[in-house]
Amino acid sequence: MPNADFNQQIRDAIEAFVEELSVLVRAAALQSVTEVFGSSGSGGRRGHRAVGGPSRRAKGEKRSPQDLTQLVGRLLSEIKAKPGLRMEQIAKALGSTTKDLALPAKKLIAEKKIKTKGERRATKYFPA
Repeated sequence: MPNADFNQQIRDAIEAFVEELSVLVRAAALQSVTEVFGSSGSGGRRGHRAVGGPSRRAKGEKRSPQDLTQLVGRLLSEIKAKPGLRMEQIAKALGSTTKDLALPAKKLIAEKKIKTKGERRATKYFPA
């Protein structure tokens, strides 16, 4: 039965090699994707830009409290600098999306730091 032992050793060596090769291929692919998408800061899909830099959140991942606080501050500054703009215009000026600015806007409205006039897409934002 020495052949069976050699056959098992060969199978084990092949499995270890395939596993190691898989890890290396995944790492190389991740590095390539990071170089292409991570350093440019543009998402490729229209209107889906990262706020505050090239770091991106996974789908469904929440923003950190620091990121949210920073975005609230940037939104408030933009509204104070240019009162009467619609959210689409503000988002474009901040390099963001209206979806990303929805929660910070709600927070500022709840804190009575900004006020709104109009409805839906025609809503304009003013400092309170």
